[in-house]
Amino acid sequence: MAKKKVYYSFYYDEDASRVQQVVNMGVVEGQQMLSGQNWEEVKKKGDKAVENWIAAEMKGKDCLVVLIGTNTSKRPWVQYEIKKAWADGLGVMGIRIHGLKDLGTQKTSARGNSPFSDLITPYDPPGADSKTVYASISNNIETLVANAKRKPR
Repeated sequence: MAKKKVYYSFYYDEDASRVQQVVNMGVVEGQQMLSGQNWEEVKKKGDKAVENWIAAEMKGKDCLVVLIGTNTSKRPWVQYEIKKAWADGLGVMGIRIHGLKDLGTQKTSARGNSPFSDLITPYDPPGADSKTVYASISNNIETLVANAKRKPR
């Protein structure tokens, strides 16, 4: 069975290290991750350039996976990606990643608010430590993506 193709949405500045752990699980196929420097280059070109980059990366994906850290729900591009995914007919789901340790600081972060309306309940991986949270995400992400919510008609 072919891996589901996903587009990861997240807050780069705070969660890049946690996101990289999820991407590296390799359970689902995601878009190529931009470095901080490359993301800044795209942003410098303006909102339309960011929208075009998002559209190109979302094309051909089955699902939007929002990786939810402390401040993800407040990010305007995350909200844009959710709206675009709904409009494009992608499945949409979220996974809380605050329980994963940042690879630099070795600290977890505070639980953030959901960026979704009441239509979607993000997956909150159980576990008392980062290794258990990681295992929970790794063991469940394929099923979560397969069962992602589609926009109600």
